[in-house]
Amino acid sequence: MSRAFTKEGDDEFSLADIGEKPVSQERNLVTEEGLSQIDKQLSSLRDELGLAEKAGNREKMATISRDLRYWSARRENAELSVPEPDEKVVRFGMTVTIVNEEGREAVWKIVGEDEADAANGKISHVSPMAKALFGKAVGEVATVNGADWEIIGLKAQ
Repeated sequence: MSRAFTKEGDDEFSLADIGEKPVSQERNLVTEEGLSQIDKQLSSLRDELGLAEKAGNREKMATISRDLRYWSARRENAELSVPEPDEKVVRFGMTVTIVNEEGREAVWKIVGEDEADAANGKISHVSPMAKALFGKAVGEVATVNGADWEIIGLKAQ
Protein backbone atom coordinates (compact mmCIF):
# COMPACT_ATOMS: atom_id res chain seq x y z
CA MET A 1 0.00 0.00 0.00
CA SER A 2 1.28 3.43 -0.85
CA ARG A 3 2.30 5.57 2.13
CA ALA A 4 0.05 8.26 0.65
CA PHE A 5 -2.98 6.30 1.86
CA THR A 6 -1.89 5.68 5.43
CA LYS A 7 -2.03 7.89 8.46
CA GLU A 8 0.92 8.39 10.69
CA GLY A 9 0.72 5.81 13.47
CA ASP A 10 -1.65 3.48 11.53
CA ASP A 11 0.11 0.49 13.00
CA GLU A 12 -0.74 1.62 16.53
CA PHE A 13 -3.95 0.77 18.33
CA SER A 14 -6.69 3.41 18.14
CA LEU A 15 -9.45 3.71 20.72
CA ALA A 16 -11.79 4.54 17.83
CA ASP A 17 -11.27 0.98 16.53
CA ILE A 18 -13.43 -0.42 19.34
CA GLY A 19 -17.13 0.09 18.67
CA GLU A 20 -19.88 -0.04 21.26
CA LYS A 21 -21.83 -3.22 21.90
CA PRO A 22 -25.42 -2.70 20.77
CA VAL A 23 -27.96 -2.59 23.60
CA SER A 24 -31.31 -4.17 22.81
CA GLN A 25 -34.32 -1.89 22.58
CA GLU A 26 -36.53 -4.62 24.12
CA ARG A 27 -37.46 -4.56 27.81
CA ASN A 28 -34.56 -5.96 29.79
CA LEU A 29 -36.46 -8.60 31.76
CA VAL A 30 -34.21 -10.79 33.89
CA THR A 31 -34.60 -13.74 36.21
CA GLU A 32 -32.92 -13.77 39.63
CA GLU A 33 -30.16 -15.88 38.08
CA GLY A 34 -29.81 -13.41 35.23
CA LEU A 35 -29.46 -10.46 37.59
CA SER A 36 -26.79 -12.36 39.49
CA GLN A 37 -24.97 -13.10 36.22
CA ILE A 38 -24.93 -9.40 35.33
CA ASP A 39 -23.51 -8.51 38.76
CA LYS A 40 -20.81 -11.21 38.45
CA GLN A 41 -19.93 -9.99 34.96
CA LEU A 42 -19.55 -6.41 36.21
CA SER A 43 -17.36 -7.51 39.12
CA SER A 44 -15.16 -9.64 36.89
CA LEU A 45 -14.75 -6.83 34.35
CA ARG A 46 -13.78 -4.34 37.08
CA ASP A 47 -11.10 -6.77 38.26
CA GLU A 48 -9.85 -7.27 34.70
CA LEU A 49 -9.74 -3.51 34.13
CA GLY A 50 -7.53 -3.06 37.18
CA LEU A 51 -5.09 -5.67 35.87
CA ALA A 52 -5.07 -4.14 32.38
CA GLU A 53 -4.41 -0.69 33.88
CA LYS A 54 -1.46 -2.04 35.90
CA ALA A 55 -0.08 -3.65 32.76
CA GLY A 56 -0.60 -0.46 30.75
CA ASN A 57 -2.47 -2.41 28.07
CA ARG A 58 -4.52 0.33 26.39
CA GLU A 59 -6.25 -2.00 23.93
CA LYS A 60 -7.37 -4.36 26.71
CA MET A 61 -8.47 -1.37 28.83
CA ALA A 62 -10.56 0.00 25.98
CA THR A 63 -12.22 -3.36 25.30
CA ILE A 64 -12.98 -3.94 28.98
CA SER A 65 -14.28 -0.37 29.38
CA ARG A 66 -16.62 -0.92 26.44
CA ASP A 67 -17.88 -4.15 28.01
CA LEU A 68 -18.33 -2.40 31.36
CA ARG A 69 -20.47 0.28 29.68
CA TYR A 70 -22.63 -2.44 28.10
CA TRP A 71 -23.14 -4.44 31.31
CA SER A 72 -23.65 -1.27 33.38
CA ALA A 73 -26.43 -0.22 31.01
CA ARG A 74 -27.97 -3.70 31.18
CA ARG A 75 -27.81 -3.62 35.00
CA GLU A 76 -29.30 -0.14 35.15
CA ASN A 77 -32.37 -1.04 33.08
CA ALA A 78 -32.78 -4.63 34.31
CA GLU A 79 -36.33 -5.54 35.37
CA LEU A 80 -36.44 -8.51 37.72
CA SER A 81 -39.46 -10.65 36.90
CA VAL A 82 -40.42 -13.71 38.93
CA PRO A 83 -43.55 -15.70 38.03
CA GLU A 84 -46.11 -16.50 40.71
CA PRO A 85 -45.74 -20.09 41.96
CA ASP A 86 -49.35 -20.96 41.08
CA GLU A 87 -49.30 -19.33 37.61
CA LYS A 88 -51.49 -21.21 35.12
CA VAL A 89 -50.32 -19.61 31.86
CA VAL A 90 -46.88 -19.14 30.33
CA ARG A 91 -45.04 -16.11 31.68
CA PHE A 92 -41.47 -14.87 31.73
CA GLY A 93 -39.22 -16.97 33.96
CA MET A 94 -41.26 -20.17 33.64
CA THR A 95 -40.13 -23.55 32.36
CA VAL A 96 -42.43 -24.90 29.66
CA THR A 97 -42.58 -28.48 28.39
CA ILE A 98 -43.96 -28.81 24.87
CA VAL A 99 -44.49 -31.65 22.41
CA ASN A 100 -44.87 -31.53 18.64
CA GLU A 101 -47.04 -33.67 16.33
CA GLU A 102 -44.27 -36.31 16.00
CA GLY A 103 -44.06 -36.68 19.79
CA ARG A 104 -40.77 -34.81 20.13
CA GLU A 105 -40.58 -33.06 23.50
CA ALA A 106 -38.72 -29.88 24.28
CA VAL A 107 -38.27 -28.09 27.58
CA TRP A 108 -37.58 -24.35 27.55
CA LYS A 109 -37.06 -21.86 30.33
CA ILE A 110 -38.01 -18.36 29.18
CA VAL A 111 -35.31 -15.92 30.27
CA GLY A 112 -33.80 -12.52 29.47
CA GLU A 113 -31.87 -11.85 26.28
CA ASP A 114 -28.46 -11.96 27.97
CA GLU A 115 -29.34 -15.22 29.74
CA ALA A 116 -30.53 -17.08 26.65
CA ASP A 117 -28.64 -20.29 25.90
CA ALA A 118 -30.65 -22.63 23.67
CA ALA A 119 -28.12 -25.44 24.07
CA ASN A 120 -28.96 -25.44 27.78
CA GLY A 121 -32.72 -25.07 27.41
CA LYS A 122 -32.99 -21.30 27.91
CA ILE A 123 -34.68 -19.11 25.32
CA SER A 124 -35.05 -15.35 25.20
CA HIS A 125 -38.41 -13.81 25.96
CA VAL A 126 -38.23 -12.07 22.59
CA SER A 127 -37.70 -15.30 20.62
CA PRO A 128 -40.50 -16.47 18.31
CA MET A 129 -41.09 -19.58 20.45
CA ALA A 130 -41.44 -17.59 23.69
CA LYS A 131 -43.74 -15.07 22.05
CA ALA A 132 -45.93 -17.89 20.71
CA LEU A 133 -46.12 -19.52 24.17
CA PHE A 134 -46.88 -16.45 26.29
CA GLY A 135 -50.35 -16.44 27.81
CA LYS A 136 -51.13 -20.04 26.88
CA ALA A 137 -52.01 -22.81 29.37
CA VAL A 138 -51.36 -26.54 29.50
CA GLY A 139 -53.27 -28.21 26.65
CA GLU A 140 -53.08 -25.19 24.36
CA VAL A 141 -51.10 -25.16 21.12
CA ALA A 142 -48.47 -22.67 19.97
CA THR A 143 -47.49 -22.53 16.32
CA VAL A 144 -43.93 -21.57 15.38
CA ASN A 145 -42.59 -21.71 11.82
CA GLY A 146 -45.56 -23.80 10.74
CA ALA A 147 -45.07 -26.42 13.47
CA ASP A 148 -47.62 -26.95 16.23
CA TRP A 149 -46.38 -27.45 19.80
CA GLU A 150 -48.75 -28.47 22.57
CA ILE A 151 -47.96 -27.27 26.06
CA ILE A 152 -47.87 -30.32 28.35
CA GLY A 153 -46.20 -28.83 31.42
CA LEU A 154 -45.57 -25.53 33.21
CA LYS A 155 -43.33 -24.81 36.14
CA ALA A 156 -42.66 -21.49 37.85
CA GLN A 157 -39.23 -21.38 39.42
